[in-house]
Order: sequence, then C-alpha cells, then structure tokens
Amino acid sequence: MPAASSPTWMARCRPPRGDAADVVTTTDPERLASYLTDAARVPGGHTPAVSLPASERAIAALLAADAPALVIGAQSSLTGGATPRGERIISTARLTAVGPYTPGSVTAGAGVVLADLAAALAARGQWYPPLPTYAGATVGGSVATNAAGAATFKYGATRAWVRGLTVVLADGGVLDLVRGEVTASPEGHFEVVGVDGTVRRIDVPGYRMPAVRKLAAGYYAAPEMDLVDLFVGAEGTLGVVTAVTLAVLDAVPAWFTALIPCRSEGAALALADDLRRAAASAAAIDVAALEWLDARAAALVRADPTAAALAAPLPPAAGAVLLQVALPAHLDADAAAADIARANDPSSDTMLGRLYRLLERRGVLAAAIPALPGDAAGRERLFALREAVPQAVNRLVGAAQRRIDPTLAKAGGDVIVAPEHLRTLLAQIHAELAARDLDYAIWGHLSDGNLHPNVVPRRPGDGAAAAAAELAIGRAAVALGGSPLSEHGVGRNPVKQALLRSLYGDVGIAAMRRVKQALDRRGILAPGVIFAAGSV
Repeated sequence: MPAASSPTWMARCRPPRGDAADVVTTTDPERLASYLTDAARVPGGHTPAVSLPASERAIAALLAADAPALVIGAQSSLTGGATPRGERIISTARLTAVGPYTPGSVTAGAGVVLADLAAALAARGQWYPPLPTYAGATVGGSVATNAAGAATFKYGATRAWVRGLTVVLADGGVLDLVRGEVTASPEGHFEVVGVDGTVRRIDVPGYRMPAVRKLAAGYYAAPEMDLVDLFVGAEGTLGVVTAVTLAVLDAVPAWFTALIPCRSEGAALALADDLRRAAASAAAIDVAALEWLDARAAALVRADPTAAALAAPLPPAAGAVLLQVALPAHLDADAAAADIARANDPSSDTMLGRLYRLLERRGVLAAAIPALPGDAAGRERLFALREAVPQAVNRLVGAAQRRIDPTLAKAGGDVIVAPEHLRTLLAQIHAELAARDLDYAIWGHLSDGNLHPNVVPRRPGDGAAAAAAELAIGRAAVALGGSPLSEHGVGRNPVKQALLRSLYGDVGIAAMRRVKQALDRRGILAPGVIFAAGSV
C-alpha cells in the first residue's frame, strides 16, 4: 500500500507470499483435453500444460518462466478469451478461501465458484447481488469481465461491488488494492513501484466510455479513477487476481418473479417502458430485472430435446418477458397473496398491488405466470426457461459443427443502448440479420437496454455472414450512443476486437496497449485477448 508520504496515485508492490512449490501441473493430453475450449465453443484450442497454483509465490514462479500464460476460472467465456492458443494455462481452481466476513463485505479467492459463495453468504444471512446468469462462474472470472447479471438494472455490475483486490503482476510483484486508497492523478496517471523500487507510469486512456448501465469494453478509463477499476474488466491481461473483497448486503429481498407472455415484440417493449417508469417514480415498483425471449427463442426452447425436463411453462409463439421485483425482506407468500387479492381496492397501495394494476392495464395480467415470495422452486423453473435459450443455441451450434462445418462458432451479439433507443436498435438488428438470410433468436435484458442476437447456423457460409451482421449491429449500437460490448467482454473474438476499435478508434486502442505494456512488458499475460495476437 502507498506510504503516508506517497502521492495518492502511487501504489507499491510487495513480494509474493506462500510456497513456490505449492502448484499442481499436468501435461497429460487426456487431462488437458477438458481445458481446450470455453463456452464460446471456438475450435482449435491447445496448451502444453495446465498448472493449478495455491499461492502467490507459485503464481509468480509460473510467470517468471517467461512463457505466455492464460489465467482461467470456469472457462465460461463467450468470447473465446478462455480458450488457450498455445499458452500455459494457470487455473485459479485452488484459490478457494472464503473470509474474512464483515457486516458489509467478504473476501474470497479468485477460484471460488459464485454458487458456493452465495451458499456461504446465505448461511450468514448475507447476499451478493450482481451474480451473473451462470452461477458456475468464479469470483476471479466475474471480476476479469466486470460480469453483469439479470438484476443489473437494480444492483449494477460487478465493478460497483469490488472493494479491494490482490493482484500478482507479470513481474511477480503483488498489489494489495483497497478502493479509495489509490486514485489517478489530476493529470491522469498512476505510478506503480515494483519490489525492486522501479517506478512504472500508467497513463489512463483518454477516451470517453459510453454512458450505459453495464460495459465490458476494454480497460476502464475515467478522470481520477480508482486503480481497482483498471483491473476490473481487464480480462486477465494486466495481472493475476488472486483474492477479491466484495461488498455484500445483510438483507435478502423477498422475490416476486413472473413470466409474462406478450403478443408481440412491440408489446414487450411497451411493457418494459411502463415498468422502468414505475421503478423511477415516487410510488415505486422495485424492478430488479426485465428479460426478453423473442418468438424464435421461445420456439428453440420448445423444440429442444431437453424442454420436457424444464418443468416450466413454455412461452407462446410471440415470446415473453421474465420480470423480477424486489419486495421487502419480511414479505412472505401469504402476505404477498393478500396484497394481490386487494390489488383493485382503492384504499390499498402496496407494491404488488401497483404492479398487478399495471399488468392489467397492459392486458397481460391474465396470462402472467407468477412465482410468489418463498416459492424458490417456481422461481428456479422460470429462470431455467431463460437459461434454456442459450443452451438450445449451443446445442444447435455443436450439431452444425459436426454436420456442416467444424469451423462454425457461436455468433452472438452483446449490444447495449439507452432504453429509449431499443426500438431503433431492434429494427436494425432484424434488418441486418434478415438481409443475410440468417436464422436467429434474440433475448436479453430489456431493463438495461442490452440484447443478445444469436445466429443459428444452417449453412457453411453462415459463419462469415453472422460475423458481418454482428459488426453492423455493433456499429449501429455505437451510432446510437451505446456499446457493442456490454457484458461478455472482448476476448479473442476478432469481430469483438474490431468492434472495440469502432468504439474507441485507433487512438483509444493504442492507449490501452500502452497500459498493457506498462504492467506486462513481456506481453505474457493472455496474449491475443482484447488485442490481436502479437501486439502489446
């Protein structure tokens, strides 16, 4: 940590702790095979070895080997960023300590699975809100991508909840960062003092980031920003995060969840507009999330062989909105049912009453399928339906790789705009995909303005056509003041790397490369992630 006399923009490294030999390494091809792809299903992954260190010093020793290294968590990346391209893999799977706890925070190792963290917190009556959709992701992975989940509308993305980080840098020095202690100078730079006393200057990029609710688009940059934020969302290119201190809540809301069939995309957008306005009004409905499954997404789920196992009502052909509302923690199912029963009583003014009246005005109340507070199984069934959509697409992509072209990869957009521009963006998405005669489904977060158009490949040429459509859609989002990169990051996806350049320009990319070079002079951490391979 900076000494008392140090400038507020200076951070000092310490030597790594622990045993350098505390590492498990395998080069067995059969064991390596399970590490050769991530959730993006990009073919061609290869690695000479996988190492699982359990100490800072072991990580530093691996980095000292001067060989390219790719740090992974659960390999749930949708951008190819966790698919090895010849680097040694460093897995965080053994960094699983949880604690200490405080009334408002918890420290967790980078390898802690978020579902396990949630269970540990629940046992103490605590809760970490920004869980991404995939609870099998790790703490370190969620920090590396500034992960966002369904409830980002209310709670924000990961960045807002990170209170501190421990990071092993590429030269083996370790930074212990606490939010608020190291901030960029008025001129816009940090200084990092190595264990040997060498001072490295890191200039904050000068680009302006889009004003959207969630963003995973290269290195964070803002005037007088916190050094913590430079590593959040950096996708493992600037250092190896080993431990994270996260803010937590000491009261878990009671949840009302509902699947609301909509007669059209326009009807879903109008409902979302009403609910966002209600969330911002004085007589608030505490909306946490609004998810959209379009007609094709609903059809894919109905046709998927696993649909019968969902035990959830499948949406009709027109699609559906999945709504989450945070209710007072003390509200149980009986109290919620009583509020609903009094919804039409003018003297009753409860959150659920206001919600039911809004749904009735929109003509969707009768078809809504609710899960009341305490109905965890019902809520999980509705979420399973949401998750069934990308799973169905993944299975179809895998089938296309086997039957049509092994080089086909998942092609999914991750665009975000201010909600008032959603209609324009959706019209452009439909136009770009239809112009290329592509089969596609759209789902995403209407509450945030974040959409995921995904192509279902049918022909060998669909890969190139999908890439062209994704570029056009991403640039349309930029033109609307949004971002082509919202919650999945950049990774090694060449389309997303091109979109990052569209967002910040050549000058912005050069500024990010200078940050990378200042902290990783040998370019050994995640080469080819965020930036094209071979560049620093």
